[in-house]
Amino acid sequence: MKMWSGRFRHALDPDFERWQRSFDFDQRLLRHELAASSAHARALKDVGVLSSSELIAILEGLEKIGKLAATSPEFLADSEAEDVHHFVEKQLVALIGDAGYKLHSGRSRNEQIATDLRLYVRAAIDQQRMDLRDLADVLLAKAEHAGNAAMPAYTHLQRAEPVLVSHWQLAYVEMFLRDADRLADCRRRANVCPLGSGAVAGATLSLDRRVMATDLEFDAPTSNSIDSTSDRDFVIEFVNALSLLALHLSRWAEEMILFSTQEFGYIHLPEAYSTGSSAMPQKKNPDLLELTRGKAGRVIGNATALMIAVKGLPLAYNKDLQETQEPLFDSAETMMTLVPLVTGWMKAVEFDYERMQQAAQSGFMNAWAAATYLVQRGVPSRQAHEQVGRAVQKCVERGCELQDLPLDEMRSINPLFDQDLYTSLTLESVLAIHNVPGGTAPPRVRQAIIDAKHKIEAISEEAHAHP
Repeated sequence: MKMWSGRFRHALDPDFERWQRSFDFDQRLLRHELAASSAHARALKDVGVLSSSELIAILEGLEKIGKLAATSPEFLADSEAEDVHHFVEKQLVALIGDAGYKLHSGRSRNEQIATDLRLYVRAAIDQQRMDLRDLADVLLAKAEHAGNAAMPAYTHLQRAEPVLVSHWQLAYVEMFLRDADRLADCRRRANVCPLGSGAVAGATLSLDRRVMATDLEFDAPTSNSIDSTSDRDFVIEFVNALSLLALHLSRWAEEMILFSTQEFGYIHLPEAYSTGSSAMPQKKNPDLLELTRGKAGRVIGNATALMIAVKGLPLAYNKDLQETQEPLFDSAETMMTLVPLVTGWMKAVEFDYERMQQAAQSGFMNAWAAATYLVQRGVPSRQAHEQVGRAVQKCVERGCELQDLPLDEMRSINPLFDQDLYTSLTLESVLAIHNVPGGTAPPRVRQAIIDAKHKIEAISEEAHAHP
């Protein structure tokens, strides 16, 4: 029996009926539907709609549905269920009889789906933040292992200045920690309970909304029933946060791909996450990295699809909102599968520190240090920049590095250059000169590692606060 069939005299067109069903994908919400239904059942008992025996029967029936779904995949093969709400009602009535129909007293599927989706997003955020913690932790371990190894940093994909390898790896830690923070912020706004909102105007029974919210570990009930049943901001915000995470992973993947080429040679691709060519026997291809880069387009596309789906909807619930579920599920599941794989790749990858170190000592990456040498002797910055640029041009013509240019040549450009210039141009000195918070000087990077550890530990502590 349909949940709405009393008004109708004619059956649905079979093709339309199959087409409009959502159970094939919203069955993912089953455990959340069961939890929300249990909270609603207890509220119905409190207002006298259910007897104690009926409440016990309903709660036991809901628990049994969850166990059957977990142990018997064929249990979910229901060609009649319109959606997860209809499925639960059907199964509950089959298990306990007509008392199962009482569960729908004072509620609407509009508030049910809004509640289930919030529970889904909340659980997905908690899992994603743990996955990001693990990824950041592996990156941090790699940074510690790199020690004082150096590499070129790039701007415009041209060698710019030398940095510690650990400083470069910590840049990604910062990205992923921001993603974790964004998700936590999204969770805070999502964690309010729509139960008791009814179809649009509020429940028709005097249900205790605060008790239901507490029962489901929400912070509070939602404030407006019209908004509650039509709001999908939390879905859009969550998927947009995931799209930023996907973007960061795509940037990471692109850089790993570049650095694994023979032209760079900074990275040895882990074979467990690579494949070969069916035609060229010598090839080892960065498949995980390329798919990571490709997944970003998928998640970003889902974020756009969500905004388009709701942009023209009047208040409150419209069936269009059913179209927000699949982009949500696809994005969440894509990222929850991807991030652990990226973590595994990072554990397995090997860096060629010797090659990186060599690359950090060529390409005039000590030019700013040479200009700083003059600035510290009173030369205006713009003039120092110009004069060192002229020195670089001399080196280009001679095919040498700045540290190889004789002192008399340097003094012909500016007599303030002295023998101690060459000490300031060594790799160690160039790294050390960036001695500011956030800079690549070794003491600053060691402190940054400590700070990052505290941030990662904070994610774990927050996870324990949301069991």
